[in-house]
Amino acid sequence: MAQLSESVTELISQLSKLPGIGRKSAERLAYHLLRVNKTEALAFADAIRNVRENVRYCRVCFNLAESEACTICEDSRRDQTTLCIVEQPRDLMSLEQAGVFNGLYHVLLGRISPLEGIGPEQLTIDPLIDRVRQGQIKEVIMATNPTVEGDGTALHISNLLSNHDVAITRLARGITTGSILEFTNKEILADAIAGRQKY
Repeated sequence: MAQLSESVTELISQLSKLPGIGRKSAERLAYHLLRVNKTEALAFADAIRNVRENVRYCRVCFNLAESEACTICEDSRRDQTTLCIVEQPRDLMSLEQAGVFNGLYHVLLGRISPLEGIGPEQLTIDPLIDRVRQGQIKEVIMATNPTVEGDGTALHISNLLSNHDVAITRLARGITTGSILEFTNKEILADAIAGRQKY
């Protein structure tokens, strides 16, 4: 019985570790990489290496950045008094693509989920509180995902901020409970931002 070479087996093994990629999909991807020309395959490998070596979290908001601060935090034209809290960088990108929010962001890098062993101390909540404590922020928009964990995270943060002089709002519920921001279309996101309510 024919066996795959050690290199191909290792490639399939690594590809199958990607989210949503099973063994069969990993095999298809591996064979695709073997079929394309060497330059294209190595460009793919270089792109992965560059992302791992050059991309980091913004020191201010924890968005993805290639320098100390991300382009949003460095943009002085943005509203410096409004802060939108999201779970992941991909949620921030979804809101940016909707094109209706011009304030700043804070990325939590997750949500409180006791069943998965994720507590507040594993998120970027302390730096968030420090940002609000500086006094420039006047409104905090809770844009965590409308799930049990997202709502619980928003409630925890709003309790921590309750003694600060800041308005706390939540995205309007045009977004269906249980959905994920990353997969919500931009019109619904635009309505949710425009129709946000007092938390």
